[in-house]
Amino acid sequence: MRYDDVTRGVFLSRKNRFVARVAVDGVEQDVHVKNTGRLAELFLPGRTVFLARAAQGAARRTAYDLIAVDAAQEGEPPNYVNVDSNAPNASVEEWLCGGLFSEHASVRHEVRHGDSRFDFYVEDGEERAFIEVKGVTLLREGVALFPDAPTERGVKHIHGLAACLQAGYRAYLIFVIQTKGVHALSPNDATHPAFGAALRSAMAAGVTVLAYDCAVGPDHMCIGAPVPVVV
Repeated sequence: MRYDDVTRGVFLSRKNRFVARVAVDGVEQDVHVKNTGRLAELFLPGRTVFLARAAQGAARRTAYDLIAVDAAQEGEPPNYVNVDSNAPNASVEEWLCGGLFSEHASVRHEVRHGDSRFDFYVEDGEERAFIEVKGVTLLREGVALFPDAPTERGVKHIHGLAACLQAGYRAYLIFVIQTKGVHALSPNDATHPAFGAALRSAMAAGVTVLAYDCAVGPDHMCIGAPVPVVV
């Protein structure tokens, strides 16, 4: 996926879950944060960030969306991390047909099964599958961790995928790591032990759990290489 009209800025502070203060060409302004996670390891004052201009005519108070951060230390080459919570689904959608499924697969969005609504429902020949996507931005010592805050919704999705499996569908949970340079993905048990427990239970039941890193730049993100899931 690719963004149009991307601008560089300097991160100053996060005012609340949805708004950050950024300097653009030396002028401070509010920008929309497209991610409600904590992102404390990424949103550090002075860091270079990248902003996508909002569509013209959009009824909103900010002119830009904050979409990526350069997390490199001083003197290191750029280390881009995408922080747009919409980017994982968009990137997976581009990759599914020809990546995980055949090029002729049929893909539908936001399909309900039981009491859960999943990101994708795929029909590919005889295969019928539900897919839930989780974007990952929390990295520690080369390990991607999810979630970065407690997520009861995430636990519900895992239980829902197990129910899909029992009903005869394939069930996939795909973690999209929104950067490069990681060697594993693990549940963040310290932050939400119930999520880790649900993930292990679902994997034991047969839910397919996958993780992929991404090729990320200031104006793009696409699915990259598989990453081991270590539970």
